[in-house]
Amino acid sequence: MPRLVAASSRGILLSVAYDGRPFAGYARQRDQRTVAGELLGALRAIDPAIREIRGASRTDAGVHARDQRVAFDTAAPLPPRGWVLATARHLPDEIVIRRAAVVRVGFSPRFESLRKRYRYLILRDLVRDPFLSRRAWRVEGLTDEAIARARAEAAAATGTHDFAAFRTSADERTTTIRTLYGVELSLDPADPRLVRIDVDGNAFLHNMVRILVGTLMDVARGHLEPGAIARALASRDRRDAGITAPPDGLYLEQIHLRDDGQDAWPDGPSAGAPADEAAPAWAEPEADASLVPASGPDAGASLPPEPDPDAGASLPPEPGPGAHLPPDR
Repeated sequence: MPRLVAASSRGILLSVAYDGRPFAGYARQRDQRTVAGELLGALRAIDPAIREIRGASRTDAGVHARDQRVAFDTAAPLPPRGWVLATARHLPDEIVIRRAAVVRVGFSPRFESLRKRYRYLILRDLVRDPFLSRRAWRVEGLTDEAIARARAEAAAATGTHDFAAFRTSADERTTTIRTLYGVELSLDPADPRLVRIDVDGNAFLHNMVRILVGTLMDVARGHLEPGAIARALASRDRRDAGITAPPDGLYLEQIHLRDDGQDAWPDGPSAGAPADEAAPAWAEPEADASLVPASGPDAGASLPPEPDPDAGASLPPEPGPGAHLPPDR
């Protein structure tokens, strides 16, 4: 590889996709294989001077991503295309950089985020599918009527609410008000066995999406009476919500940022949000002082992870995930 010549420092913004099954989550952890650890190692193979990487979301063990956003600072004179192609040989098959762009030094995707979209996949099948193992949650008894009940229940979650009942006890943030722009259930047109639950919001509490999905499935299967989401929102009591869905079916689908970078490569399907899915002008990041750094870039992968929507490999597990276990109430 040709020797890199020092240049002025700049930031590089990546869009990263990964299969979360073999990893202990996104954030680096001692003696654990993580997405951030693999990614940082690959980037340092190109530029050993890279000190840290800054991710937008610290996804939990087993959670997947199609558009995780990661930024780092470098003096290496590689263009965005070079970062995508040069790191490919150093990354495992489960991780790929789909896009790179130039941003300012210290750019933090976490604090530039306007909104995120998660997708949860439910497999409604009487038998397991080896090709969807740990990529979808198999739930029995999901008739068309059951899906209709879940779809009607989901409407109560849309809007700005206090989602205190939809987080784990390990999440101690004082601000629990979040805005969900939509919670939509649909069948995958290529495979009607798959139910897609798309959750679009400005920010999320720890395990908020998984608890919301678990509540929808409890209502769908008759384990909870309709109106469970509204009751849990009103009471702010975790016991009024449903089980915590397993991480297997959760995907970080897309993150909308204020600044998507310059000179992106490739400038196509991987280049962020399509024009018709751009964040609306009224979509603002959450007003949570606990998420705003006092100075400098946000905590990188080298710092202890802070709970995020699906984070928590370092947090105590909540009882009851999975269709075969009793509800965690």
